[in-house]
Amino acid sequence: MDTPPAAAPVEPAAAATTTAAADPDPDAAVVINGATKRFGDDLAVDGISLTVRTGTILGIIGPSGSGKTTTIRLLTGALAPTEGEVRVLGEDPRTFHRRTRERIGYMPQQFTLYPDLTARENVDFVASLFGMLWRTRHRRTREVLQLVDLWEARGRRAGRLSGGMQRRLELASALVHDPELLFLDEPTAGIDPILRVKVWEELHRLRNDGRTLLVTTQYVNEAESCDTVALISGGRLISLAPPENLRREAMGGDIVEIKTADAFDTAGLTNLPMIRRIDRRGPNELRVTVDDASTAMPDVVEAITRNGGEVVAVNEARPSFDEVFAILVERDRSARRVESDESNEAA
Repeated sequence: MDTPPAAAPVEPAAAATTTAAADPDPDAAVVINGATKRFGDDLAVDGISLTVRTGTILGIIGPSGSGKTTTIRLLTGALAPTEGEVRVLGEDPRTFHRRTRERIGYMPQQFTLYPDLTARENVDFVASLFGMLWRTRHRRTREVLQLVDLWEARGRRAGRLSGGMQRRLELASALVHDPELLFLDEPTAGIDPILRVKVWEELHRLRNDGRTLLVTTQYVNEAESCDTVALISGGRLISLAPPENLRREAMGGDIVEIKTADAFDTAGLTNLPMIRRIDRRGPNELRVTVDDASTAMPDVVEAITRNGGEVVAVNEARPSFDEVFAILVERDRSARRVESDESNEAA
């Protein structure tokens, strides 16, 4: 059997993932419905529900120990949920048919390849497990090793490669059989920034060819490279949205920074319906939170001018995802502390 056929190309959806997972979705590659995983008294995954549609990239982001890797292991069938249901390509991961498993690529967080085999031998061996013919194996092994910049190191034993090179070798092995669904657990960890960009270009190419990717990452700014972001903290799914919507959720809207020629009284802005908040950053500098920056900026500038002000600079501020991530996680932790305090008082 040769490489599985590619899925029909589709354009990436603007909002590829939703929390509604109860109803069957013919376009869903992955469905998680109320999944919980306990290890003794430790609750690693707490009632996560989400749906991932075919031809999209879902980024799973969260603090260390938040449940990202456990979630991926539930999807691969390495772990069974304590409660809830997981469906991947329409099947229970614990009882995948062989043909279904061949449609999936998996890159674990830890190095699992053979240290005594060369880089090329490792990738070729993985390809052979999927029944790929020699000619196709030879071509795909070269392609994926070149992609991850390991072709020149193809003759080196895997155990003698650096940690970053071993990560790249794991990624090459996950890609070699051209799967239609990829689970990648921190694929860019330990990889230099230039190669990281190249890896994401390849992930986008796969997505545009109709592949589905679930990617965990320790680099929060990589959220912008995903169609949808699942933010997990303490085993809970605390936010699920496209990157821009996630930013709006954290900041309470879009942020517009305005500088006026002189000090300006903001009273004339308070009656504008699109304004949610006004923060003065200095005598002539404002930070305005609005529903939508693209439509609000002209109205805000006009209102300032109408009230005797002169705008000398205006721009939309885009807080980094480090800031967005920190705000949402801290907001969740604060809510949990309140829940805990109320529970203790009730007891």
